[in-house]
Amino acid sequence: MTAPARTPHNRTAVVTGAGSGIGAACAQALVADGWRVVFAGRRPDALHKAITGAGDPWGDIGERALAVSTDVGKPDSVAALFATVKSRFGRLDLLFNNAGMGAPAVPIDELPVDKWQQVVDTNLTGSFLCLQQAFKLMKAQQPKGGRIINNGSISAYAPRPMSIAYTATKHAVSGLTRTASLDGRAHDIAVGQLDIGNAASEMTDRMVAGVPQADGSMKPEPRMPLKSVSDALLTMANLPLDSNVLFMTVMATKMPFVGRG
Repeated sequence: MTAPARTPHNRTAVVTGAGSGIGAACAQALVADGWRVVFAGRRPDALHKAITGAGDPWGDIGERALAVSTDVGKPDSVAALFATVKSRFGRLDLLFNNAGMGAPAVPIDELPVDKWQQVVDTNLTGSFLCLQQAFKLMKAQQPKGGRIINNGSISAYAPRPMSIAYTATKHAVSGLTRTASLDGRAHDIAVGQLDIGNAASEMTDRMVAGVPQADGSMKPEPRMPLKSVSDALLTMANLPLDSNVLFMTVMATKMPFVGRG
């Protein structure tokens, strides 16, 4: 890959769930945009593969991209992630709170409680723990402040059938975003949310064959390229800290969301 003509700005970003899909695409886009990026996730092999996929646009990928094995649902693991960020790069300018998971599409009364808890631990508690550690670091560093972007979902506005765990947590993430945006003002921390609909990744491969609709039918749904998501993220990430996109929705144009049901 040919290095861009401009000079990298060397701001530091953390992307959780960076081993595949949206997380990997956004982390790689940040590298290409001149950021130093910590790829965080549970699978070290996937993280290293994602870093390799970023190429070497600035000729120093070993210094610019770092893989850190992290379980966002565990407080000690999250604290260790942000301690590594501080020791390696000295500061944090951006957190993309992206790690998330769903549960099997089953009726509410058939969803195992342990599966519910697993989704809550990852999507909600994990987002809170990362946001909390980012606040601590951003408040203490000089110059203080930074930006946090939570990965919401269009499910934060309209659910799919048999998705109670995922939908409930994504509604809760919107609450995290609003509250953290308010609490971050005094510390120059801008908090926003990117609500994503039908990005083409392994997680949405099933949509090509057909997914449950509100009328009880099974229908295939259009998807959009992952680059559309990473472009949206970069738009939010590169704003000055006195400007903020509180909520942005990026979605496949023809997917059944507006007027769903």
